[in-house]
Amino acid sequence: MTNLSDREWTVLDALWRTGGAALGELTAALRGETGWSRSTVLTYLTRMEAKGLVAIDSSGYPRRYRAALDRDACQAQARKNFLQQVYQGATGDLVAAFLKEKPIPARERDELRRLLDEMEV
Repeated sequence: MTNLSDREWTVLDALWRTGGAALGELTAALRGETGWSRSTVLTYLTRMEAKGLVAIDSSGYPRRYRAALDRDACQAQARKNFLQQVYQGATGDLVAAFLKEKPIPARERDELRRLLDEMEV
């Protein structure tokens, strides 16, 4: 899976939220956030279908569009890419950077400790 652009994330997010949609429905769902016209949405869908990101069901009318990728898999890949690109794969450095910028509540700290303890071999 390649890195998704911000706009591809936007389209996929709308498709994940709706569970799939016709072009008009998707355009309406995206209009408030993006201001995109019907033709712009169709252009994105066509390009994303060519990349394997969107599936098109042409068996009925209107055509239905759905995300061809699982949200969790896309998020996992994005985290992996970010971790590698920014922190050279050093998970501890990433966590430490977040914690230095914004402390977490005691409850979340306890949960993080529990997760780290479970990871001990």
